[in-house]
Amino acid sequence: MNDPVPQDPARPPKTWQDPTASPEERARALLDEMTLDEKLAQLGGAWPENEDAAGADRVDGEVAPMQEVFTEGAVPFDRRVAHGLGHLTRVFGTAPVGVPEGTARVVRLQREVMAGNRFGLPAVVHEECLTGFTTYGATVHPSPPAWAATFDADLVERMAAAIGADMRAVGVHHGLAPVLDVARDHRWGRVEETLGEDPYLVGMLGTAYVRGLQGAGIIATLKHFAGYSASRAARNHAPVPVGPRELRDVLLPPFETAVREGGARSVMNAYVDLDGVPAAADAGLLTGVLRDEWGFTGTVVSDYWAVAFLETMHRVADDRAHAGALALTAGIDVELPDGLCYGDGLAELVRAGRVDEKIVDRSVLRLLRQKAELGLLDPDWTPESDVDSSVDLDSPRSRELARELAERSVVLLADRGDTLPLGADPGRIALVGPSADDPEALLGCYSYPNHVLPRYPDLDRGLAVPSLAEAVHTEFPGTDVRTVRGVPVSEPDRSGIDAAVAAARDADVCVAVVGDRAGMFGGGTSGEGCDAADLRLPGVQHELLDALLETGTPVVVVVVSGRPYALGAYADRAAALVQAFLPGAEGGAAISGVLSGRVNPSGRLPMQVPRDPGGQPTTYLQPPLGGYSEGISNLDPRPLFPFGHGLSYTDFAYDTLTCSAAEVPTDGTVEISVVVRNVGDRAGAEVVQLYLHDVRAQVTRPVRQLVGFARVDLAAGAAARVTFTVHADRTGFTGIDLRRLVEPGTIELSVGSSVADLPCSATVELTGPERTLGADRVLTTPVTVTPVAE
Repeated sequence: MNDPVPQDPARPPKTWQDPTASPEERARALLDEMTLDEKLAQLGGAWPENEDAAGADRVDGEVAPMQEVFTEGAVPFDRRVAHGLGHLTRVFGTAPVGVPEGTARVVRLQREVMAGNRFGLPAVVHEECLTGFTTYGATVHPSPPAWAATFDADLVERMAAAIGADMRAVGVHHGLAPVLDVARDHRWGRVEETLGEDPYLVGMLGTAYVRGLQGAGIIATLKHFAGYSASRAARNHAPVPVGPRELRDVLLPPFETAVREGGARSVMNAYVDLDGVPAAADAGLLTGVLRDEWGFTGTVVSDYWAVAFLETMHRVADDRAHAGALALTAGIDVELPDGLCYGDGLAELVRAGRVDEKIVDRSVLRLLRQKAELGLLDPDWTPESDVDSSVDLDSPRSRELARELAERSVVLLADRGDTLPLGADPGRIALVGPSADDPEALLGCYSYPNHVLPRYPDLDRGLAVPSLAEAVHTEFPGTDVRTVRGVPVSEPDRSGIDAAVAAARDADVCVAVVGDRAGMFGGGTSGEGCDAADLRLPGVQHELLDALLETGTPVVVVVVSGRPYALGAYADRAAALVQAFLPGAEGGAAISGVLSGRVNPSGRLPMQVPRDPGGQPTTYLQPPLGGYSEGISNLDPRPLFPFGHGLSYTDFAYDTLTCSAAEVPTDGTVEISVVVRNVGDRAGAEVVQLYLHDVRAQVTRPVRQLVGFARVDLAAGAAARVTFTVHADRTGFTGIDLRRLVEPGTIELSVGSSVADLPCSATVELTGPERTLGADRVLTTPVTVTPVAE
């Protein structure tokens, strides 16, 4: 170990220790004092609990094989910190620890890091936080598709702020969320981590998450830059064959919004290659687009082992040192979770003149600047001062936010014959299905109970997660509720179908709860590495539904899943269809509240629900040829339920649309205003959606594209005027010559409750010259909601 640089108390602190100096000045001053080995030490992470790394998962009670992690050649921790350390990896998120033990571990490890380098520098501590702080006993919030279903950016920001406050209280500095991948093929296992299939919705809610997390003092990390969700055949880590126009117009805008509007301070690369170039080695993406175009000044961190994968998976590097050289040159500043490629081998390349040390300095400066911004370079900083061992990670405030998000996210897809709500006295209920009485079925793959705890079968869950069955008993006290599993989630076991059918026949209503069990790398039906061959419900769940629907008892189908599944076979037979996207620890109560009517459903689909399990991929963002072509193809890709769809227990009407101008210059704005009215007999929330249609363009354009939305809460009989201010930049697209431009011509703007229900429209003519858009283009559509006096 090195002794810290001694300080003479009579002398003023060095510039890098001076809190009154700017972070840039402090970082540069410290960089100037560092050796090459000390610099490279700042550019890697260390995972002291590596043996528990990627976690495991289980489905139907079985523990699935753990993903093979890249550990060969990892340096022991005491040697890893000999010259310093950039990041500490998942101190809380690996082996289960409570707050006192976890904070003590953070303090101990930080002390070792500080003692190991002559400057006494601590490390940045990072953790996962996609559905809440991913650690033992912390509140599990709904999954990102559920956030998106709320169409409520303010609520997402408040959730992220609460997550960030808990993380910061225990000594964490950096969170690995949000995921801004736009879902392109719903068979991809990580769809459950996305905010849906529309880039504007993803960008707005992802940016809200960034603001909330960073407002609490935690650096947010945008994942996964870029193109991960467009992998061929929806396979994890598969090649991404997208063209530059799809990349620019669909996949990149959410990241641009979160950088430019949200001030995101970290970005993580994608594992994939884009048209043959691995994202981890793509300087055009990581430096050209991210920094030169968008002005990003934070740190780019590697996805776990992504730098080493340049050698082992992509095979564009001869060895780890050359993989490190490729990634560092392209723009990856910090290698996570361990420093496998940014170590001695890379140092030899630098000393040999094969890698310019200025490239190393560039990344070290960025990392040190963040440490200065976090206060980690302050002379009075100590590990003990950075933690609070008494914080409650499952506080009433967090549970209330999780409840509110879950309730607002449940989507009522269909209600034939007004079966729902069931009311206070529904009679006998048969609660059937593999997800009916499984608490983990409500949670995503990056929740701690599903991500890590399957490796610790003797340990309890660490927090209360009432199953839907428990919640139904609470929601309907005194009601005869019979719970039968029927079939497993994924195994072809039909032995329980007869008992489920008998329960349904003996009931006044059957609630069939089907869907996913989130897991990791084949250990589930949804989640990372859990890709689907098609969009049929997993296992033999479809056979269970077919049998239940033959009983004559009204069947309410509740889908609890990480992706939309094809429900066309049940649309005309089920009494009602309900979608819940892995709604978290409070999800059971939220779903039961919708069933009873205590909660008026207000969730809207962030991804369309397909009719048939094949014919994928398809999203609503498609040009005319992407839709149904009668007489040209016998396949019909039209969805069963469109993007933005969702029903309520009240009704809404739209009228009095106004447009501020019939003609607008190509650099101007137009206001679109509409009155929405609750014409039902109970309070509810409507999601008012604004779509754009470019009538003619030099390249094919989507038939409809979301450009604005507003969630509006209205009492029975109340009305509000919703006004969207649309800048001409919002009509921009990537043209034939790959310039982003605004083109003169006719634009249709339509307002309604989904992409397929747009009762109000206006036509605007864009006039004047064609404009090329730069990095200052307008990314968002401001919206105001004003009550209308009756």
